[in-house]
Amino acid sequence: MATTWIDNHCHIPPGEDGDVWVEAARAAGVDEMVTVGVTHERSVEAVAVAARHDRVYATVGVHPHDATDGIDGIAELIGSPKVVAIGEAGLDYHYDHSPRDVQKTVFAQHIALANEHDLPLVIHTRDAWQDTFDILDAEGTPRRTVFHCFTGGPDEARGGLDRGIVISVSGIVTFKNAQDLRDAVQACPLNMLMVETDSPYLAPVPHRGKKNQPANVVHVGEAVAELHGIAVSEVAFATTERARTFYGLDSA
Repeated sequence: MATTWIDNHCHIPPGEDGDVWVEAARAAGVDEMVTVGVTHERSVEAVAVAARHDRVYATVGVHPHDATDGIDGIAELIGSPKVVAIGEAGLDYHYDHSPRDVQKTVFAQHIALANEHDLPLVIHTRDAWQDTFDILDAEGTPRRTVFHCFTGGPDEARGGLDRGIVISVSGIVTFKNAQDLRDAVQACPLNMLMVETDSPYLAPVPHRGKKNQPANVVHVGEAVAELHGIAVSEVAFATTERARTFYGLDSA
């Protein structure tokens, strides 16, 4: 059986550029992709891209950078075909493009939406671990939650795992300055890991510095396999099974 992958977090552009990405991904063995909304407008785009392609799914949400825009209109997109999660949402104290109190309020609103609709929650958190955990504990961590593009170390990973949160690994795991992340991935059970590209950002080695695309998730999986000392095919199988279960792709 051929090795296949799921890129569980990418931002596929609309139109012909996105078509090229999807075609290249399929050629690389990436059979399924989840394209992620970060504003209301981009969430609408994600829904349209997913509708355009077989085995491409969408999430809807507002990134913490844009929290000041609020989540108006996001709930109305949830019933759209192939919408499989809420997010990405969370806290970003590295850039503080939105005030922190607003970020916290909007993050809590996303959590409420995920719990209300029993949908997975896709979290972006940067330099805000304690507040992220505190809000999840206060609001109730959705039963399917993922830290996308995880950038913490073993302690942060344990905090997530203790709450049943899946760790999603991006191309950062291949960067020389990411030893804490590699330590976390190495310590994380394989059945609690997923892989992503976060395209068009964070292209993994050997493509670092270039525009990323879903086909490159294979390189992320190879890095995970090396850290766990197992075959790449095992990582492909485990992360694909986790993503399919996490997002409910069998029924999407």
